[in-house]
Amino acid sequence: METTNKTKQTLAFIHDKSPIVDIICNGLIDLGFEILYRSEHIEDGITQLFSLKSLPEVCIIDLDFYDKNVLAELQELRTKYPTIKLIAFSDKDSEQAVKSLLEIGFAGYLLFGSDADDLKKAIEVVSNDGRYFSVGVAKIAQEYFANTKTAFLNL
Repeated sequence: METTNKTKQTLAFIHDKSPIVDIICNGLIDLGFEILYRSEHIEDGITQLFSLKSLPEVCIIDLDFYDKNVLAELQELRTKYPTIKLIAFSDKDSEQAVKSLLEIGFAGYLLFGSDADDLKKAIEVVSNDGRYFSVGVAKIAQEYFANTKTAFLNL
């Protein structure tokens, strides 16, 4: 019998305390992912990343758009750790919210209500340099990337 030494995909979560997120994290662990850390705030997450021996492949962030510093903190996270794939987990499906995160470099955006299987698929897609968006924000992302490509081609 042949065995393979498949390494687990590594994750980090930045989110408010929530029993729903606890269930999702447990589901992802059951699916074979390794969660390196969980943090409640982006600033704390950046500090925890600094102390890790190896960085997670993907960071899933439950966004609090009521915090006026959230976009600046996300930009700091992206600047300090550009290799980590970022997936937003939010209840906001506004064009402004989605576009702001795409400009920062988020590779995925899942709306609340997504379960562990949705997250698993998103993690796998973004880990392979793809993009993954919930149905509720996919059109906004598609238009954003179409406009970005058009603007780039017109330079």
